[in-house]
Amino acid sequence: MALKSSLEPSDILKSDKSDLKRSIPDDDEAEAAEESSDSEAEVEFQPSKQKKRKVGDFSADFQFAASTAELNKDSWEELMKQLKRRKKTHVDDAIEKIRSEGGFQEDDEVDLSEDDLVHDDFRLKERKGKKKKVVKEEETVVEDIETGEKLEMEDAPATGEISSFYQMNLSRPLMRAITHLGFIHPTPIQAATIPIALLGRDICGCAGTGTGKTAAYMLPTLERLLFRPSNQMVTRVLVLVPTRELGAQVYSVTRDLAQFTKIETCLAIGGFELKTQETMLRQGPDIVIATPGRLIDHLKNTPSFSLSSVEILILDEADRMLDTYFAEQMKEIVDHCARTRQTMLFSATMTEKVKDLATVSLTKPVKVFVDSNQAVAENLRQEFIRIRGESEKDREPILAALICRTFHDHVIVFVQTKKQAHRLRILLGLLNKKVGELHGNLTQAQRLEALKNFKDEQIDILVATDVAARGLDISGIRTVVNFVMPLTYEHYIHRVGRTARAGRGGISISLVGESERKIVKDIHKNSNHPIKNRIIPPEVIAKYKNRITALEPNIEEIVREELEKKAIARTENILNRAKDKVEGVTAMKREFPLKIMGGQMTKKPGKGKKSKGGANDKKGRKVKKTGSFTKAISNVNSSRKFRHEASHANKMKQVKKRNH
Repeated sequence: MALKSSLEPSDILKSDKSDLKRSIPDDDEAEAAEESSDSEAEVEFQPSKQKKRKVGDFSADFQFAASTAELNKDSWEELMKQLKRRKKTHVDDAIEKIRSEGGFQEDDEVDLSEDDLVHDDFRLKERKGKKKKVVKEEETVVEDIETGEKLEMEDAPATGEISSFYQMNLSRPLMRAITHLGFIHPTPIQAATIPIALLGRDICGCAGTGTGKTAAYMLPTLERLLFRPSNQMVTRVLVLVPTRELGAQVYSVTRDLAQFTKIETCLAIGGFELKTQETMLRQGPDIVIATPGRLIDHLKNTPSFSLSSVEILILDEADRMLDTYFAEQMKEIVDHCARTRQTMLFSATMTEKVKDLATVSLTKPVKVFVDSNQAVAENLRQEFIRIRGESEKDREPILAALICRTFHDHVIVFVQTKKQAHRLRILLGLLNKKVGELHGNLTQAQRLEALKNFKDEQIDILVATDVAARGLDISGIRTVVNFVMPLTYEHYIHRVGRTARAGRGGISISLVGESERKIVKDIHKNSNHPIKNRIIPPEVIAKYKNRITALEPNIEEIVREELEKKAIARTENILNRAKDKVEGVTAMKREFPLKIMGGQMTKKPGKGKKSKGGANDKKGRKVKKTGSFTKAISNVNSSRKFRHEASHANKMKQVKKRNH
């Protein structure tokens, strides 16, 4: 049964038009910075009670699986099988315990009073001077980097003429996968890249976030593998990514595009079982998707794996790959690849480092730029909350007010540090919100599970560091909150690029302190649309500040207990490792109870006799029983003595041979 909306299409169009009229001022007003209050027209972005989800509603997107294999096919589930399922953490149990003591249930809504529902105020702020002209259509620039002239492609249609994947002459298995995934029209970066990549040219591609760059380089790569199959089991394609989460996503997209082919794909990123990856790499998969650090580990420790047969090298998020941390690793990996390879570089922001790499390492590269890529998505609404110098400690109350009052779900919150992310995860959890965290202190199983739960809408809020700012495509993200502003404008583009993807709408809210106003000026300068300042009533901030102060003892207790449990687990791990080493030496002693004398194996004679009272020494005297640890230490000393005597015996034997 379909649910009817309370709003008619005509009402929606009227509201959109009225909002459009209010947000675009006249030419005379645009010449000076004007601030106007328009909170009456911003009902959609005002505080409201969270609607409780109805269980049992039939999904309109539901489809029956054609076979059991299709039912069980899930790239994320395949990745999770390679990891140990994480147990419920102490933080989850502690939050649930405090919730139950406070009378909260898991599915209870956040209780909002009339004071909480007071509307926020908005100030529309225009830049000084004439209004910047908005480019209505995306302009795709395709040129040769060496000569700077327009690229002439033989037997390839012009970029503007490609409106369907059927015009690209892709193989049937790929077209079947494209149809199965629901792709109809290629994006500008896909329409410009795929024909050139099929010609084998090196590419330096740059397009905005959410424009389909992964499919832009993976479709021609798969087509080349199908067109030129290899009889040998060797790795022909290498895809390098900066983060594990992006690697898992590229792996998932590749598996979906190659689902009707026999192309094998391997994921080699940190956090997964090393031996399992070594086994897969020895089998020679066609495509390897890897992070630089783990790939170098395999190059050094997996003898049968090499990159000498790589035909296509792809660098995703190339500007991040060329940071100081990855520079040496990238140089080492490129040296291992074949010189006759095709290389493709892609990023949402193009820096001078990427241009230098393209000039040096690519052969007659083609530059494919979609727009200047210095602006955010057209459908993104940008809001800023100014924090005065004396109100710097109000960041947490402001965030709590935004999450509890206005933006209830499909929200990702970006922070600067891992410690900050963990604290906000505890704080919002105690405020009865379903929250997950994503940062470098978590295991790979915890990181992937947090992403999966966020995609499956099992959690409403995801608190993350910049680990999640690059390349991740999570459908349904409506709001991005910058708890702390990023260091550069390029990082800001990547963060807010998690929403308003593929033509959808989205909103970004940034908390701006006095020291962060410089980056806001850059955002003003590059924005095609007016941005708005949100003003939360002071009494609301004071109320949430008091609530956080009341929860502070609970937060400190949870953090303290967690640190204690981690210390205990760390100590147990050290003891278990020592025990394993000791037991390993004891087993080796039992396996080799013979003494090496002169290169021959002879049994060590025993002079003592055993009695019922216990063990005897060599002279027949009773000795006191010792613990297993003491015996193990004595076994270690004995094994050292054996090795010393064996070495001495071999040396004496060699001396005798020389004398004879």
